[in-house]
Amino acid sequence: MILSYHPLFFGDENRLCAGRQPDDTDRVAMRRAAAVILPQGAYQSLYEMARENCRYVFPGQDRRFSHPGKTGQARLFAETAVPHPSTRIYAATGLLDADRPPCLFPFVLKLDWGGEGCNVLLIDSPPAWDSALERLRACEATGQGGFVIQELIPTAGRALRVAVIGTRAVAYWRVRLDGGFPANLAHGATIDAESDEHLMEAGINAALGFCRQQHIDLAGLDFLFNAEEERPQPLFLEINWIFGRRGLGGSEGFYRILIPEIHRWLARHHLAVHSA
Repeated sequence: MILSYHPLFFGDENRLCAGRQPDDTDRVAMRRAAAVILPQGAYQSLYEMARENCRYVFPGQDRRFSHPGKTGQARLFAETAVPHPSTRIYAATGLLDADRPPCLFPFVLKLDWGGEGCNVLLIDSPPAWDSALERLRACEATGQGGFVIQELIPTAGRALRVAVIGTRAVAYWRVRLDGGFPANLAHGATIDAESDEHLMEAGINAALGFCRQQHIDLAGLDFLFNAEEERPQPLFLEINWIFGRRGLGGSEGFYRILIPEIHRWLARHHLAVHSA
């Protein structure tokens, strides 16, 4: 029996967990199931219950919860020794040297949470650093802590997104025509799915290899390439567990890939949906 919690994937038994925490009825259903299909943004409690009670769970997102936030991803990239910008991880501003910035300007500061470039700051001067410190301390006062200090990579205003969906990978550049920072759609970047195919292929290979190693079935990985290098390598920047779909043709394009990939994943485990 295939148990689905995804509203657009129909299994032999279908349940929803939106707006509630999983309970004993979910646990019983999971124990009966040969596989559990979850929505992309499943609660941690639902994901962990599925992993504890069923052998096969899609999508595999263990690292989403074992290495949460920007600080967790930075630790994961360091632990797995993949190429990434030089990064320092801080749990709180109290760990900083009060008399000087942690490195030479310019550099990037990322708060532990936020997507689409939210809470990603370019620090290029003492006033910018002082302003960032005020923001960090204000967040810490509300109980939101943790941040990273990261090397600024010269990218000529672009970043590569690789959306990994099952065994498929779709890559496209997000380009700021003004060369500005950060290069994401929320800050005026445009989509380019054609330029520098050899670099896109390198990013795809890096993403697929990493996801296979870490048992990740569904994520948007961001890469940077140093525009000042003759043969730049893809540098791992972030993992987006819930990612935008504009570069995939919207939700319709996303689901045209996702649904067949779930069936393909089931087939690899010699499973299938049997209900009509």
